[in-house]
Amino acid sequence: MQPTHRSSRILLPAKTWFAYLSLLVALALSYIPTGLTPGVPDWVALVLAFWSIREPLRVGMGAGFLFGVLVDIGHGAAMGQHALAYVVLCYLATSVSRRVLWFPPTQQALQMFPLLLLTQVIMVVVRLVAGAEFPGWWYFLSSLTSAALWVPLNYLLLLPQYQPVDRDDNRPI
Repeated sequence: MQPTHRSSRILLPAKTWFAYLSLLVALALSYIPTGLTPGVPDWVALVLAFWSIREPLRVGMGAGFLFGVLVDIGHGAAMGQHALAYVVLCYLATSVSRRVLWFPPTQQALQMFPLLLLTQVIMVVVRLVAGAEFPGWWYFLSSLTSAALWVPLNYLLLLPQYQPVDRDDNRPI
């Protein structure tokens, strides 16, 4: 007898190399010069948050620090600005991971918005302490677009983990 719906699928374990490859792609996307365009998502923060929730033992605060330093170097930002923000993001994402995974991706995005916004607030505070000017309120639009991209990113990054549908009439599950 065939199941009638396939909304609940069993995922294969994530490959560590795939998680870090996706982080490198996010890093490359963050290096694209966008100038002062408001609403450009923080790709590295978004992918770090995703893997910190899905695979907290493989991608955590150490990865957040490493990729934060790489973003600081690539953007010419105050050293440690992104690193501090990403470490806090990874810590908070890991701490709420069990609760967040109970919800569908659209509700996960709503729960990730405050974490992504806090990441940007930390970066602005570090900039202001270093003597930079306030970037304007449009700067925080990036956390909204990042949260909106949570759903498509969720499906994209989980694609390699879906098990192929193999039918066996002798197996109950």
